[in-house]
Amino acid sequence: MHDGLATLDAFYASPRGEAAAAQIRAALRGRWPSLHGLSLLGLGHAEPYLPLWLDQAARVSAMATPDQGARAWPPGQRSLVAMGQETALPFADRAFDRVLMVHALEAAEHSRRAMREVWRVLGDGGRLIVVVPNRRGMWAHLEGTPFGHGRPYSAGQLRRLCEAQMFTPLAQEEILFVPPFPWRPLLRGVRAWDAAGRALCPGFAGLVVLEAEKTVLAPLTVEEASPVRRTVPVVEAA
Repeated sequence: MHDGLATLDAFYASPRGEAAAAQIRAALRGRWPSLHGLSLLGLGHAEPYLPLWLDQAARVSAMATPDQGARAWPPGQRSLVAMGQETALPFADRAFDRVLMVHALEAAEHSRRAMREVWRVLGDGGRLIVVVPNRRGMWAHLEGTPFGHGRPYSAGQLRRLCEAQMFTPLAQEEILFVPPFPWRPLLRGVRAWDAAGRALCPGFAGLVVLEAEKTVLAPLTVEEASPVRRTVPVVEAA
């Protein structure tokens, strides 16, 4: 089940939301510094992050689910938001070069089907970034933030899900080590928590960020195809 817009808005307006958004933006900027001339789709609630590429990408779209709700975005401009189900995206095959999933996979009722739909709408060689709550981190176990809802993933689980749905993992990062408590003095030390967490307990970050590439299997040639094997009955001589 997806969190509603009111819940997401309240989170991103809070100190915890600001701290999380800053960490996520830094990770996304590091993976995709430029999407000049490419098409981009944001799934879940990616709108806080799509402005990173809004002025450079050839086309930017966002999609929300009916249970989450949708509104026009960007404000004051022609809306780039569509509404649909993650298991039946309202886009043509190979429509996008990049897909960003935030507040999406952990809320999907059918994660494998959702990932297969992402595969369908990505062009050959297209890339995907998924941001999910880390199963071992504190953020996944406190319901006061959107990352405490839905199904969290370990780094290994996320890699295996991607591989099973014909994606090749390229890079993985664990971010957001600061505890998810709404204390401003604590949240001001995000960088210190990040440095300490990476050094002392790298597996207990709040979020997992994975970049993967769409895998396209080449058809077998006649020479490569497995030979047909026939069973021949053995007849004993009389």
